[in-house]
Amino acid sequence: MPNEKLHLIVKLVSVVGITAGAISLGLLIPKIGFDHSWLSKQSINRDDKAINHAISSISAQAAAPVIKTEIPKAFQGQTIYQAKLKPNNKVVALTFDDGPGPKNTAQILEILKKNNIKATFFMVGIMVKNFPQIAKQVAADGHVIGNHTWHHRYRRMDVATAASEINRIADIIYKTTGVKTTLFRPPGGFLKNGLVDYAKSQKYAVMMWSDESSDTQRREQPPALIKNVIKGVKPGAIVLMHDGGGNRSRTVQALPQIISDLKAQGYKFVTIPELLEMQSKEESLATASPITASPQAKNQSNHK
Repeated sequence: MPNEKLHLIVKLVSVVGITAGAISLGLLIPKIGFDHSWLSKQSINRDDKAINHAISSISAQAAAPVIKTEIPKAFQGQTIYQAKLKPNNKVVALTFDDGPGPKNTAQILEILKKNNIKATFFMVGIMVKNFPQIAKQVAADGHVIGNHTWHHRYRRMDVATAASEINRIADIIYKTTGVKTTLFRPPGGFLKNGLVDYAKSQKYAVMMWSDESSDTQRREQPPALIKNVIKGVKPGAIVLMHDGGGNRSRTVQALPQIISDLKAQGYKFVTIPELLEMQSKEESLATASPITASPQAKNQSNHK
């Protein structure tokens, strides 16, 4: 009966925390929080098919992961290599650059899902354009997405070019995944080619890294990638790996052991927004001071 299904819709709405107001037979379901454009002009008692669609849509959206993308204001416009955390706060943020790719990104997502880990993916615009379904899956799995420019170029740029590189991918990320990101990572880790200046002017947090697998170095095999990460990790570390920009099968092979070894040391895994929020909770925003000097001189040379 339609009335029974209406009752279920109202119950589903209440479960996901949406106040729908006075909903009764003959009234419209307000468009609050969900995409109800398909129902905006249909009364509840109009047809059974619309109500079935309401149930499935609300159920799916209620089950979708809640992704924390906001970062504390203290970090906006800052260059950050790692979070400043107490030594006993053993958390680490895994990050992946240069995707999404058609094969390796999907494999990495499966590994992360198996281990119940959320990570941060810095995407390249042309890759999002070519593989939108993979980008959507990254977001659907609850991972955070960051801006890694449209073309992934290192050369010096004027303001207009830098703006295009950053704004174009921000636009396609939003149109593809619905994510509005305030995280930016400069290609190659280059800080002086105009990109970072523009990103900071737009209140992006410029996210570098304190630990890396060196998976862009062809001579490095999976055991070396594992060793590289483990030896450099400490509380608040941001780990750089890659899911695109080439064949990243060695990263896929190394990742399960990297996760296992870090877990054995007592580490937990968080996204970059979660990591920065942890620092803010440990220190007052007035005194929070992200590390702005690279702890490893090799950072730029090993990031391709």
